[in-house]
Amino acid sequence: MSGNGYWRLEIGPDDIAELAFDAPGASVNVLSRAAIAELSARLDEVAARKPRGLILRSAKKSGFVAGADIKEFTAIRSPAEGMDMVRAGQEAFRKLEDLPLPSVAAIHGFALGGGLELALACTYRIGAADGRVSLGLPEVQLGIHPGFGGTVRTVRLIGVRAAMDLMLQGKPVGAERALSLGLLDRLAPADRLIEESRALLVNPPPRRQAPLADRLLGLGPMRSLVAPKLYARLAERVRRDQYPAPYAIVDLWKRSGASGRSAYLEEARSLGELMCSPTSRALVRVFLLQDRLKSQGAGRIDVQRVHVLGAGVMGGDIAAWAAYRGFEVTLQDRSEEQVRPAIERARAFFAKRLKDPQAAAAALGRLRIDVEGTGVAAADVVIEAIFEDLDAKRALYAELEPRLKPGALFATNTSSIVLESLSAKLADPSRLVGLHFFNPVTQMQLVEIVSGRTTREDVAQQALAFARRLDKLPVPCRSAPGFVVNRILLPYVNEAIFAYEEGVSAEAIDAVGKRFGMPMGPIELADVIGLDVALNVGRVLADAFHRRVPEVLKQLVAQKKLGRKSGQGFYTWKDGKPLRVATAPPVIPEDLEDRLILPMLNEAAATLREGVVADADLLDAGAIFGTGFAPFRGGPLYYAKERGTEAIRQRLEELAQRHGERFRPDPHWRDLGS
Repeated sequence: MSGNGYWRLEIGPDDIAELAFDAPGASVNVLSRAAIAELSARLDEVAARKPRGLILRSAKKSGFVAGADIKEFTAIRSPAEGMDMVRAGQEAFRKLEDLPLPSVAAIHGFALGGGLELALACTYRIGAADGRVSLGLPEVQLGIHPGFGGTVRTVRLIGVRAAMDLMLQGKPVGAERALSLGLLDRLAPADRLIEESRALLVNPPPRRQAPLADRLLGLGPMRSLVAPKLYARLAERVRRDQYPAPYAIVDLWKRSGASGRSAYLEEARSLGELMCSPTSRALVRVFLLQDRLKSQGAGRIDVQRVHVLGAGVMGGDIAAWAAYRGFEVTLQDRSEEQVRPAIERARAFFAKRLKDPQAAAAALGRLRIDVEGTGVAAADVVIEAIFEDLDAKRALYAELEPRLKPGALFATNTSSIVLESLSAKLADPSRLVGLHFFNPVTQMQLVEIVSGRTTREDVAQQALAFARRLDKLPVPCRSAPGFVVNRILLPYVNEAIFAYEEGVSAEAIDAVGKRFGMPMGPIELADVIGLDVALNVGRVLADAFHRRVPEVLKQLVAQKKLGRKSGQGFYTWKDGKPLRVATAPPVIPEDLEDRLILPMLNEAAATLREGVVADADLLDAGAIFGTGFAPFRGGPLYYAKERGTEAIRQRLEELAQRHGERFRPDPHWRDLGS
């Protein structure tokens, strides 16, 4: 046996070598510079000793290889540095591919990014048939593309059509799909993965290659016909100036057809440039922010039973998600008729998400109607999610508190009422914490963990741990009007409505929001949130910060035009989609983008100054995962820093002169710029 760092090499009596990846002090293997350098040395040793074959495997229970070490990307200062790092990986993988003996990647769990590229450099790939295999090339989510030969080998192995789907979408595939695509050669029982790998090397089959049709598509004349169609499909989803990486993937294939050694050089050069692009810098930051949120709530919380009060859209979907995550859930409202729609939504969600009818039935079996509230006394977590009315919530708490078992987590999903008001009449106000989910609960990752002045620290930590058990991203914050996300989101929505009142069309306003990079425009967003909800939160913030609420918003709510849920709001809605008026190109005021976006930034600065959230990174994470703030811009405060905090402050002064005091820059801009 050789190697005492990242890789262990053993050659058995059957003359088959095993090279095991076991990154020291880590639960997951990632391809750092050091790991790649050592891999290159071990492969030199394999080539010199010339065994019958090589099995490449992971010694980690978690999976094969998660990809490159993303943290190392932040140290790259120039495209040349990035290219050098990539070329080192390419060279190591080329040694693997060029070994004078067959090799097989024995894959359990994940093989993502550079991990899949490593497997692609082997002669064969075998996956464990245990339902846990996940293969993918998610690099586009970091604003880059595969760089260790993935843009070349993937096309050669499975063809341009399947390879482009894998790289441009960035979504992983399971074992069965990977087998049908040709990413895997075989599946084997997890406990026989190594034995089956040995058998494959003893009697190696012909190597897979792309289907003939795809090989023909790679010819020069065909590439010039296919590439424009790929660009057109991309343009429907993303803009090249905002997300250049997917376009670069097509560029590479158009130039080389994934053929020749020069294709690897072009891949490395392209990746070096992308790694230093503003988009990649921002998206790597988003990835690291997500890791930070995932690392919170590391403490244990013993939860088996969850009780949710309020079976409306939010409460019902919180209950459904908790059942989906494996908890026993009781859902309470005033009558069974009021709970039944939530159960039916849950049934549809389980069927769609779980696919397996037995698993869906089991999840539904964990969700029970509980009109009498008998589940309260046994619940480890009790979540109140009724309508936003202080008196109603206090009356409910008076009934609930004596029935809570000692140590149970007691949480409110309030979106706007400060916890100090809610807990004022509790016998023990220190146990109330905010668990503010976002709609739709089954899609939105973020949960705000809200602490009032009296909330105990151990209670807040329990809430963080519970959010992670739900597989959500928790952002801890202090109880204050609007908390974090609604506090910074409402000025964006309100300014859009003010522009609408001035005569700018909803379509034009939404086009500007989407052009900036938001997932949907602010007018459409208001309709999706619900105009009654937007009005309620807007009034809370207006009272707190002496602002006005748009008159048209009041009028629409008075007319019961509540947005998507009522079928009519700013837009008319049909089948869950807004009907847009086809008109001539709208007239868009030149300052509209800044009018929409800079109030968010200004409110973010104020929120940070007031200590509602601990630091700028957490605030940016809340904005990205809670509002959909354009990820390629890295968050509102990161965007402000990149644009220049003094430039932001001066632009706000200009807008205040033109449009009113609501644009007056927060004093914190001067501190942020220092």
